[in-house]
Amino acid sequence: MLNTKTLLTAAMIVGMGASVTACNTVEGAGQDIEHAGESVQDAAE
Repeated sequence: MLNTKTLLTAAMIVGMGASVTACNTVEGAGQDIEHAGESVQDAAE
């Protein structure tokens, strides 16, 4: 049977994995928005 310490450890590992994935997603979205803005600037010139 699982004890509280094991469950908390598993929850922390899952949480850290999810946060790392979220950081990568936000960073990628920021880069996409930046590239889109640069395209608009280039088209305006």
